[in-house]
Amino acid sequence: MSEEKEGGFFGQIKNQIITGVGVAITAGSTLFLDVVKEKLGISEPELPATEQVEAATSQPNIVINMPEQKEQKKDTVVKKVYVKPKPKKTETEKRKDEGFDW
Repeated sequence: MSEEKEGGFFGQIKNQIITGVGVAITAGSTLFLDVVKEKLGISEPELPATEQVEAATSQPNIVINMPEQKEQKKDTVVKKVYVKPKPKKTETEKRKDEGFDW
């Protein structure tokens, strides 16, 4: 059913043929314009060929400058913590430990 809505197999072939003809016309017109420009003498001058083969085959020298790394001093913070001794148990706390709970 979806093929019937899209035009089916022959519809797709028709679209491909139209696309191919459009590409061929575009290529032909470009070629035609280049020939006309050449005959009239208004074509762009071609640049002389330079030897780029040597540059492509030789390895470029890559230099990476890294600053000297100095030894970094690490700061250490020492914090003294004083722990207070536990106070002596009161009589109420002693009774709670013995099991006498209010």
